[in-house]
Amino acid sequence: MAMKRHADVTWKGSLVEGSGSLDTQSGALSGLPLGFKARFEDESGKTGTNPEELIAGAHAGCFAMQLSHMLAESGTPADKLDVKADVTLQPAKGGGFEITKSALTLVGSVPGLEEGKFVEIAEKAKASCPVSKALGAIEITLDARYG
Repeated sequence: MAMKRHADVTWKGSLVEGSGSLDTQSGALSGLPLGFKARFEDESGKTGTNPEELIAGAHAGCFAMQLSHMLAESGTPADKLDVKADVTLQPAKGGGFEITKSALTLVGSVPGLEEGKFVEIAEKAKASCPVSKALGAIEITLDARYG
């Protein structure tokens, strides 16, 4: 069974002076501002979102859900999983920009599971989550530990 999800963006103007807004199918994101400043100048992230931030959210969410499923299947469901994804955007050789890396950081609480086994399952979840597979052209790292 194939599933489709969508997001809609409206953009007006040039890259630097223009602006846009993003809406998702679920309505969870509605009228979310997009702009050059939010992408390339505002490290605080307070002026709106950007594609890299959205990819980071998708990757962290997918990985957390995949790991949660795998831990439950092994008979050791997680009490809590905190996941952060840092997506790197940098200048590309020959001009423009490219996404080069997604670094996952995981702190988990899984009663009854040794930390070594936890890290092993987390590595399998990293490799098998659909967003990791979609990001196959970039480096994906995982720093997993108990917290």
